[in-house]
Amino acid sequence: MKEIPNSGVGSATTGQPVPAPDRCAAVLMRSIVKRFGDAEILHDVDLRVEPGEVVSIIGPSGAGKSTLLRCVNLLETPTSGTIEVEGRTVFSGTAAISRSALTSLRRQVGMVFQSFNLFPHLTVLRNVSLAQVRVLGRSRADADERSMELLRRVGMGHKHASYPSHCSGGEQQRVAIARALSLDPSVMLFDEPTSALDAELGLEVLTVIRQLAEEGMTMIVVTHALHFAGEVSDRIVVMDYGEVIESGDPATVLSGPSHERTRRFVRAVREG
Repeated sequence: MKEIPNSGVGSATTGQPVPAPDRCAAVLMRSIVKRFGDAEILHDVDLRVEPGEVVSIIGPSGAGKSTLLRCVNLLETPTSGTIEVEGRTVFSGTAAISRSALTSLRRQVGMVFQSFNLFPHLTVLRNVSLAQVRVLGRSRADADERSMELLRRVGMGHKHASYPSHCSGGEQQRVAIARALSLDPSVMLFDEPTSALDAELGLEVLTVIRQLAEEGMTMIVVTHALHFAGEVSDRIVVMDYGEVIESGDPATVLSGPSHERTRRFVRAVREG
């Protein structure tokens, strides 16, 4: 695994290492609170992700993992707190972000969802190239060329002329990954990317994510696939009831967690 110096949930009270102040984080979230009506889903969460780091977020259903992930690119707007991406403040809890700034953020931070969200009436190639034309202003020819590069990269070049309905779930998710990569993001977010797939198809997707990790892509992955998280992650963050309860290297978190709730969760997943 890569050595990421001084990374963690920076707090004297959590016991995690505090990064040097002059190091620019890929993602920095401070005191994030998210409420839906009277329900507080995230409670004062801090998270720092270094460039090139792979962080997996695990925890029971309803812990706030997906909500936190969606806050990174403002698909969910926090109630309060601050978010920085590569040193640029994208949310401060005070000023509204402009539409152009939001578009720029979502180019910088790609996201892959549980559901594939492909356009059923477009071919695989067109699904990947469309945003490049509309958002990046690339010509159709340039976008198609780049799309073919990405489709081959995720093992889907042979299906470029097919429609999503003629692709398996694992194939559709790999196309979704290629589409997210097509805007050349510096950070990738994955929200339970294999939860809708069986074990064999899920393995296809996890193989692609593993390749991205080996290439040095900064990634935050919400997952229940503990074996995968242990193999690929530089750090595992455990959430429960809207809080980060534990953060550390995968071997420690999965084999010798300090928090009883983490121990129960890991045991339940492995026995289930």
